[in-house]
Amino acid sequence: MALFGKPKYTIVRIKKKEIPDGLWTKCEGCNETLYNKTLEENLRVCPKCDFHFTLGAYERIKLLIDEETFREYDKDMLPTDPLNFKGPKSYLEKFTQDQQATGLKEAAVWGEGLLDNKKVIIAVTDSRFIMGSMGSVVGEKITRAIERSTQQELPLIIVSGSGGGARMYEGTLSLMQMAKTAGALSYHHKKGLLYISVLTNPTMAGVMASFAGLGDIIIAEPKALIGFTGPRVIEQTIRQKLPVGFQRSEFLLEHGLIDMIVHRKNLKSTLSQILKYFS
Repeated sequence: MALFGKPKYTIVRIKKKEIPDGLWTKCEGCNETLYNKTLEENLRVCPKCDFHFTLGAYERIKLLIDEETFREYDKDMLPTDPLNFKGPKSYLEKFTQDQQATGLKEAAVWGEGLLDNKKVIIAVTDSRFIMGSMGSVVGEKITRAIERSTQQELPLIIVSGSGGGARMYEGTLSLMQMAKTAGALSYHHKKGLLYISVLTNPTMAGVMASFAGLGDIIIAEPKALIGFTGPRVIEQTIRQKLPVGFQRSEFLLEHGLIDMIVHRKNLKSTLSQILKYFS
């Protein structure tokens, strides 16, 4: 009787307060949930583990170039589809989609501006646009940046973020950009001009094997993935386990491939010191 004699309870369901999207980001380094405003104030670097999140091309320029001094060139240069490439998505669909998602016309931005009142030529590749891969437009923009630096006898800074290497949607035209950018840097070097290459996560494949790896001074952000072929492909090819941290900035600094690792918050001041030293 006691069971049936118990008073009836009313179950009250409290509707959880809905949390708007876009307020939080999960850190890829430590899985910490980060408040976006705090993350932005920290230059998109995790305050818990120091993981450096991806920055877009214009965010990079804003970080390094003095306010209202950047002048962009070739902003409206657009890719073509020389192979009429077809796949799960056509090349036209792919770059149109990324244009809408990023607000960029292509994966590279270049121009000139002041860095602590020192005039420089700067180019940035953006990994959000077809993984920052180097097609004919990206190669042309990088080459024009190098050539202007050579003609004007100005320091050159290229910030690389490319996990895609050569853009095979364009076939041989894409591969040609490696030689074109390297050739332009050869003339730049012969004039005794300064080229600083800044490597971010990731900088891989054809980009790393051409202009990104040819800096007079090569700087990398902490824990950036840098190399030609990804670690999984290498392990499957050589059938050996790779060392811990292989192809990360710290490993490459230890083995002499890069010159220094610089935290994002110190990057502008470090570049400024280098420019003053070489001037």
